[in-house]
Amino acid sequence: MKNLFNEYVKSIETYIMFQIKQQVAELEPELKSKDRSPIALAMGAPVAAPPDIVTKKFKEYLEIPQIHTYSSPKGENYFLQAAAQRMKNRFGVNLDPKTEICSLIGSKEGLANFIRALINPAFNDEDKDIILVPDPGYASYKEMVKTSGGRSYGIPLSKDNNYMPDMNTVWEQMKKEGFDTKKVKAMIINYPSNPLGATCTKDYLKHVTEFCNEKQIWLLSDAAYCDIYFDEKEKPHSILEVEGAKDVAVEFYSFSKPYSMTGFRLGWICGNAYAVGMLAKLKSTIDTGIFKAIQKTGAYILNSTEGDEYILQANKDFKRKQMIVINGLRNLGWKIKDEDIPRATFYIWQPIPPRYASSKAFTDDLLKTSGIVVVPGIGFGSNGEGYFRLSAVATDEQLKEVINRMEKDGFYFEK
Repeated sequence: MKNLFNEYVKSIETYIMFQIKQQVAELEPELKSKDRSPIALAMGAPVAAPPDIVTKKFKEYLEIPQIHTYSSPKGENYFLQAAAQRMKNRFGVNLDPKTEICSLIGSKEGLANFIRALINPAFNDEDKDIILVPDPGYASYKEMVKTSGGRSYGIPLSKDNNYMPDMNTVWEQMKKEGFDTKKVKAMIINYPSNPLGATCTKDYLKHVTEFCNEKQIWLLSDAAYCDIYFDEKEKPHSILEVEGAKDVAVEFYSFSKPYSMTGFRLGWICGNAYAVGMLAKLKSTIDTGIFKAIQKTGAYILNSTEGDEYILQANKDFKRKQMIVINGLRNLGWKIKDEDIPRATFYIWQPIPPRYASSKAFTDDLLKTSGIVVVPGIGFGSNGEGYFRLSAVATDEQLKEVINRMEKDGFYFEK
């Protein structure tokens, strides 16, 4: 019976966060016995409660007659209009809610299904369609491509290229490595970046837009972290602010990060009308839409004073937490320059101590010795080897305890 499952599903890796979660569960009794109960800093999920108004409104909307009935896979009009208004308020971008926006069961679902809509499945590597993905980048991108029957090619992100590589150089390197560039269907960008916390300039967004226009490939902008930033003068941009972007680009948004609404599973895609329409058509055969009370709640918070105030306060909290960890690591020997501190997201991306042979060796030791749960850089792509990612989403007290444990247990950058 096992051979009846397709090769794509059998070949995928379990999402790294769930691998780590299982590892933690197995070690938890031992860790508790030595006063090192696990402190979870792996998952990129805010632990703070959503805005109070979210809970209040959700309860209120549950009382609406017929709220329990099927909704549209594309999204209810009130939600689509609210998303369009948010894009106008936040980025100055004009969108038609009828044709240029579609609701998502979280941006992860939208990305996976959009990739599925692009790729013609094949078994032999030379026959597979190609998606360009950030490396290091969100761990699920590569698996989404693989399970759709395609192959991914890593866009190298590093301090040397300021995390904004010249795509023409990447394209030429692909050719040198023997990849058929005619098979490229799309490229994914993710700014602010998971796992790096890196941001990009509007000029760079113009560069990737022009590149995709020239190569006639789709541009997928994962903007899940666009509202987690620490300087009002450096607000992340939307790809749709760039002239000509609607010809080639779609952008994905989520309620999970800015509003701590991870379990609500709500987001939207916007941009090129044809591309949005194709995804909506695919989704009409896969799901029957998001619970209307959740859509109404999302529609309310998007353009509310309460929502804006929540984001501002959450960002202050994330910045404070970031500096607790940064200053703590500095005291342990990590040489972190001010200019290298992320200006967005709640992620901290740092090199592993040089005495470790691999990122997994370091994160395994940190977990087994001190109960500190972080992610090895290799989980985000080959260019992530030698680094680890920490999500500064725990309480201030827990983050301080992390540094205390590292000091007591000898986790200095260099001994």
